[in-house]
Amino acid sequence: MNLKDLLLEKKSAILKRWLEIVLESYPTDTSDFFKKQKNRFANPVGYALSQGVEGIFDDLLQGVEPEEVTPLLDSIIRIKAVQDFSPSQAISFIFLLKRVIREELGSKISNDRMYEELLAFESGIDDLALLSFDIYMKCRERVYEIKADEVKRMTFRLLQRANLICEIKEESDLESETLLTNNKKG
Repeated sequence: MNLKDLLLEKKSAILKRWLEIVLESYPTDTSDFFKKQKNRFANPVGYALSQGVEGIFDDLLQGVEPEEVTPLLDSIIRIKAVQDFSPSQAISFIFLLKRVIREELGSKISNDRMYEELLAFESGIDDLALLSFDIYMKCRERVYEIKADEVKRMTFRLLQRANLICEIKEESDLESETLLTNNKKG
């Protein structure tokens, strides 16, 4: 038996444990809600996490290129970026998969000497972590852009209400007026 077959055989237990550990990063009340509420509309975060970890695991098993798993990573990372998780907290769920696999399959991997296969699989997990960090940074940049745009809009509206804004003619209008004035003089 190879590592891939072993991972497929223990897939259900691995996914269940991985999701449990991921949900533990949330406060107890929130974590309990995510675990109990299965409706995707009542619990979109829990649903996204559940679907994401399963899809990521399946893609890792199939040996899919990390870039192809981006939408699954994005669905999880985007949530964590909006919730103000630090970068390390946001991407830690990827590394937790290593721990779960070692806990679930450690003795079998040791007994069957699957170390090289495990290292190769874990290398794929590391690649996903790097990709996750890039996704997190893009999401945070977007959050900051949205916040900055909102501050600009609020400031503009306040200045408008205080009548501290006067309209400035377009540059082309000013140039036209200057030309007309110069032509009348000359």
